[in-house]
Amino acid sequence: MSTLTDRKNLMTSAEMAHFVSHGAFVMEAVVPDELNQRAIAVLDAGIERHPYGTPLDTAFPTGTFVRELLDLPAVAGAVQSLVGPAPAIDHHAVHVRPPHGGEAQNMHGDAVLDTRTDAFDVQLMYYPREVTLEQGGTLSVPGTHLRRINESSIGRYQNLAGQTRLTCPAGTVVLLHHGIWHGGRRNDSDHPRYMFKIRFNPTVRQLRLWNTDDIDDPQVRAELSTSFPWATGVQGRLELINRARLWRTLTGDADFDLDYYLTRETLRPQFTAPGATDVRLGASTPASGWGL
Repeated sequence: MSTLTDRKNLMTSAEMAHFVSHGAFVMEAVVPDELNQRAIAVLDAGIERHPYGTPLDTAFPTGTFVRELLDLPAVAGAVQSLVGPAPAIDHHAVHVRPPHGGEAQNMHGDAVLDTRTDAFDVQLMYYPREVTLEQGGTLSVPGTHLRRINESSIGRYQNLAGQTRLTCPAGTVVLLHHGIWHGGRRNDSDHPRYMFKIRFNPTVRQLRLWNTDDIDDPQVRAELSTSFPWATGVQGRLELINRARLWRTLTGDADFDLDYYLTRETLRPQFTAPGATDVRLGASTPASGWGL
């Protein structure tokens, strides 16, 4: 992963805009069946834990199963597009829900406290087997990732408008913004449900890491303007502000806006009116020359 991925495997600007609005990027059946078949024994045996901040290349060197998974071109390209070529490992875990077992998790986010506005972590979730509705799947609420919460502070809320339940074919990989509201569901099927999760910390600025050839495609603005049932009216406008702010960070375009909401918020004139005293300079501005 420290080696730059071929540009053709990176996410497009439209796909990145979809991630910014939805908080997720789904790659269905991207993992070959041969790898999925081997995954079950690997996950059942457990994967060695690594301390927070371990470089990816140290945690999962060439020759390991996880590295083989992460080196798949589409997976490597998506991870690099979101967190760069040399991320660190925050944590990772194997989650297995037994048949007719497990309790449904409360809705939550995966950070007790996160005050960052110029960076975000990404969680990769790999499903080596098909996930059916009967198996529960991961519940999430698209678009909630930019509404910061303190982990389980939303646990009392259930069945939010627009929530989704992940059902997917074997070999699916999902990349999530770490702030998205989600929760695992109980498994009511006769088969165990497998999921392997890794959380990545970026070690470089998340600035134009994807394939930006389509940066001016109208589809980019269309993706960024997606609406959700839980965010209507004023709440919907707030989402446009949140997305425009993140898109400015990701692209380096300080003037980008989806309307004039963010532009108004950042309007901070630096000139002092004629005759007013600038407390920083301790002097008033001459009143002449303005034709007032």
